[in-house]
Amino acid sequence: MRLVAVLEKRGLTMATLILLRHGESVWNRQNRFTGWVDVSLSKEGIAEAERAAALLREERLDVVFTSALLRAQDTAYEVLKRNRHFSQYVRVHEGPKRGWYEHFVAMPSETTELKIYVSEMLNERYYGDLQGMRKDEAAIRFGGELVHQWRRSYDIAPPSGESLQMTAGRVMPYYHERIAPLLRLGQTALVCAHGNSLRALIKHIEELTPEEIVSYEVKTGAPIVYRFEADLTLSGKHILGLL
Repeated sequence: MRLVAVLEKRGLTMATLILLRHGESVWNRQNRFTGWVDVSLSKEGIAEAERAAALLREERLDVVFTSALLRAQDTAYEVLKRNRHFSQYVRVHEGPKRGWYEHFVAMPSETTELKIYVSEMLNERYYGDLQGMRKDEAAIRFGGELVHQWRRSYDIAPPSGESLQMTAGRVMPYYHERIAPLLRLGQTALVCAHGNSLRALIKHIEELTPEEIVSYEVKTGAPIVYRFEADLTLSGKHILGLL
C-alpha cells in the first residue's frame, strides 16, 4: 500500500511535493550555459520526460507549477499526457494579468480540470553574459577558476547574471505564497522546473547549507518525491527511477 494511503487510513493529512527537472535540453547536450534562453528538449530529453511520466502515471496530482520556459513545460506535459487520473487541464500564466486567465465560471463537468500555473519565478538561474557560451569557451575567455567560482558558489554571480542566492530570492517567495499553502491543505503538487530553481527549493526543504546545495546535483528527468506532515514537517523523500 502506498505511504500516503496508509497515512490517510490513520486519519493523518499527508502532503506531497514532486520536483522534476526538465529532460536534457539541446544546450545541455552541447554543454552550453542556457539560463533563460528558451531552447527545446533534445531527443534524449524527450525520452527522459517520457520515463518520468511512466514513473508518475499513478500519482494523483492536484496542481502543477512550471516555469515560463518551454523545456520545463514540455516535460510537464509529457507527464500529464500519461497520467491516468485526468484528461484535461487549464494553464494559468502568473503575473499582473493572471486574473484574466482565470476569469471564467467552471461548469460542474469542468471541476476536474487540473490547473497548471506558469511563472517566470521558477525559471532557471539567469546566466547573463555566459548565456549561449560553451563552458569550455567561457573558461578560455574568463579563466577556468573564475568560471568554476561562478558555477559553484552560492552568492557570486556571473557578469550581468544571477547567483544561486539571487535565484533563491525569487523562487522562495513564490513557494511560500503559491505552493506551500496548497501543501498545508494536503494536496499533491508537481513542480517542473530547472536545476538551479529546484536547488533553491531543495535547500529550504532539506535545510542544507550553501556549501551543501552548490554541490547537490539534480538529475534530469528523475522525479524527487517529498512527503510532508500537515505542518510541512518533512517525513520522507524518494527519488524515483534510481536504484
